[in-house]
Amino acid sequence: MNNLDERLLKIINEEFTKKDSAYNIRKDGKSIDRASTENIKIESKTDKEGIDIYVKEGTINGYVHIPVLLTKNGFSDKVYNDFHIGKHSIVVINAGCGIHNDAHKDSSHNGIHRFFVEEGSYVKYIEKHYGEGEGTGKKILDPVTEVYLGKNATLEMDTAQIRGVSSTIRSTKAILEDGAKLVIGEKIMTHEDQSAKTIFEVTLNGKKSSAKVTSRSVATENSHQEFVSNVIGNNDCFAHVECDAIIKDNASVTSDPKISANHIDARLIHEATIGKIAGEQLIKLMTLGLSKKKAEETIINGFLK
Repeated sequence: MNNLDERLLKIINEEFTKKDSAYNIRKDGKSIDRASTENIKIESKTDKEGIDIYVKEGTINGYVHIPVLLTKNGFSDKVYNDFHIGKHSIVVINAGCGIHNDAHKDSSHNGIHRFFVEEGSYVKYIEKHYGEGEGTGKKILDPVTEVYLGKNATLEMDTAQIRGVSSTIRSTKAILEDGAKLVIGEKIMTHEDQSAKTIFEVTLNGKKSSAKVTSRSVATENSHQEFVSNVIGNNDCFAHVECDAIIKDNASVTSDPKISANHIDARLIHEATIGKIAGEQLIKLMTLGLSKKKAEETIINGFLK
């Protein structure tokens, strides 16, 4: 890894450490460094690009890092990663992709991640995306996430699009069994002519299963964002979907919610708020000596925390 690689890695995964963790670093379509631990094994797929991550039953405080770096101009990458989480385990997984593109050809990464979380396990999944480069070529990231939660299993998913991504379509699908719990927090920032679309489809099949999806986004300049959600309640369950967005300049945001209750005890809620920065917030900060630009930045940073 060179200095550019190290810097990109720091941006998308500042918590990365090789000590006591399993990891796989992928650069420009190839694995360049990998390690397993006693309880977490990482193996290459034999039928397509990607890896299988196996977490042994009963693993406590396991750590996995699978960052992706794209620095070859005009390069397209597609990878399939499957996570097999044994029963009654606790594991933190850090993923994400950093793209550096100085060319006039587009660079893209498409990561298809599937999570098979067995009974009683807890997974914390963190994913950060970032793009940079002086060329006119686009930086494209289209992640696909599939989640299968067994009885009383939990997955908490924090995703962030930091900046610099020209276009993205983020698709997440989850199926929950009895007592399973899904918590998703999404943060997206777009500017210039960038576009971002997120799609959530959550099916609650299990009794007492629950889901909470929170999307916070800021769209500035001429960018556009679209939020699509479809929550299906097939049992005694609860789900709350919340989409909050701030728009500036000529930006636009649309929200397309759908909820389907197929059981008398399915309780499903969707809330959406889209608007500009509140004037009273700006005035309050500007009276403290901040410029309008700095006051807006302060509000946006606080909103996306």
